[in-house]
Amino acid sequence: MADSVREIILDTETTGLDSRIDRVIEIGGVEMVNRFPTGRTFHVYIHPEDRDVHPEAEAIHGISMSSLKDKPKFREIAADFVAFIDGARLVAHNANFDAAFINAEFARLGVAPVAQERVIDTLAIARRKHPMGPNSLDALCRRYGVDNSHRTKHGALLDSELLAEVYIELTGGRQAAFALDISIDTGPAVGAASIVVATLAPRPRPLAARLSALELAAHEAMVRELGDNALWKKWQPAFMPPAGIAAAPTAA
Repeated sequence: MADSVREIILDTETTGLDSRIDRVIEIGGVEMVNRFPTGRTFHVYIHPEDRDVHPEAEAIHGISMSSLKDKPKFREIAADFVAFIDGARLVAHNANFDAAFINAEFARLGVAPVAQERVIDTLAIARRKHPMGPNSLDALCRRYGVDNSHRTKHGALLDSELLAEVYIELTGGRQAAFALDISIDTGPAVGAASIVVATLAPRPRPLAARLSALELAAHEAMVRELGDNALWKKWQPAFMPPAGIAAAPTAA
């Protein structure tokens, strides 16, 4: 599809918070085309080489140094990762954090950094849309009804999958999907995706009116007080009560 938009919903876990000295130890990515998951993912644990996992970081993601001892180093997975994200926008929650770590790893290998214009920050989107917050990933899952009950600790692939659902909601993707019928060609490993068109049937009978006779009388009195030039009278010159309600009695 020539006009398709490819995005990678991305998350990383790291040994700590400083991208200058800490290292990436897990990457998770979910591919989307035109806001629809294709089924392609990227997930890898990474040995941090000369950097230990900080205890506070381990408490958040649960990844210990002992669990990473047989995992590949970043330079061993870099080519596959670059190929996976090639040409795509990168979508992440608090994206500056993830982009800084990815670019620091790329810099160590002499790989070109991810350009800022390729990065979309869902935290910034959420703060604009919901300025009163909270806007953590867990909070947004609760707001949009995304099931995150299986998220006991942070994990790059799980968080990417949850963020993909949240991102669709943040950008109005589910509403935009109505009345679309598309086929996404993403290669033999993915297959095709289609959208079912929802058709709403007309209501078999009108809803019963909720206005009482007293309420109608009060409305008529208000309209009379507006004067002959009132816009209401130009729009509805002769007041007609809703079906099923008799006109309000008038004073003798």
